[in-house]
Amino acid sequence: MALRIIFMGTPEFSVPTLTALAEAGHTIVAAYSQPPRPGGRRGLELQKSPVHQAAERLGIPVLTPPNFQAEEDRAAFRVFDADVAVVVAYGLLLPEAILTGTKLGCYNGHASLLPRWRGAAPIQRAIMAGDAETGMMVMKMDKGLDTGPVALTRRVAIGADTTGGELHDALMDAGGKLMVEAMARLEAGDLPLTPQSGDGVLYAAKIDKGETRIDFSRPAAEVHNHIRALSPFPGAWFELPVAGKAERIKVLGSRLAGGSATAGTVLAGDGLAIACGEGAVSLTRLQKAGAKPLDVADFLRGTPIAAGTMVS
Repeated sequence: MALRIIFMGTPEFSVPTLTALAEAGHTIVAAYSQPPRPGGRRGLELQKSPVHQAAERLGIPVLTPPNFQAEEDRAAFRVFDADVAVVVAYGLLLPEAILTGTKLGCYNGHASLLPRWRGAAPIQRAIMAGDAETGMMVMKMDKGLDTGPVALTRRVAIGADTTGGELHDALMDAGGKLMVEAMARLEAGDLPLTPQSGDGVLYAAKIDKGETRIDFSRPAAEVHNHIRALSPFPGAWFELPVAGKAERIKVLGSRLAGGSATAGTVLAGDGLAIACGEGAVSLTRLQKAGAKPLDVADFLRGTPIAAGTMVS
């Protein structure tokens, strides 16, 4: 047999789970996603989300209500008569009417080891904090923010130089496999549910544009974690003085380096090492606005930076 599933997700991260559930033989009766947003080269064309596009390729009907405040949207959800809803990075807190709108409830694929890093940006926050591991969890949703009981867990290591993009992809792949296992066990009636601990709760606030600037006054380990957490998107950055003007440079790669000086000073030697509040970081991949990313050697050939230069 197969479950009748409503899938709810929006970004690329959600797509492998949608695809895996369909390939496992479940009936995806509908996909819910955030409404199309302005995009394209000039920001004038409405762009469907990755989940919206994937669902259409699979022949799944797509609904994009802005929220579920309207009774007609809640009623439309119930009409599908689904066994369960699967939610992966949908982008909305679901009201009680949706949480209870299927026979077996709503199950969420969340990219952290709950209760650590509840909320919007668990991947980036785990790297920023220097965590050595994270994971995917399948939890049954309740009215709280990622507070429901946990069903299954798959742990994923975070290397010393793992970037946000690399961890995103590893968790995205793990999440699809884990949700297929969870739905098979739910269908068989043997999916365990374990309440979350009240200890170790941390919230992963959404990344704000104001925190993407690199603060070289912080210890080098924190600067390195900040850079790799935000690589490749939205990207950490600093300002480089060029011909009397400050030019924004995005940093997509770094490693810890030796040396010391006033924070923000470019150090002598190979590559591009910059002093921090404690220690230094070597920037390994950089990008100017409107240009392609470059390894540091190629970047410095086009934009030489002398030792002693102060960046901010």
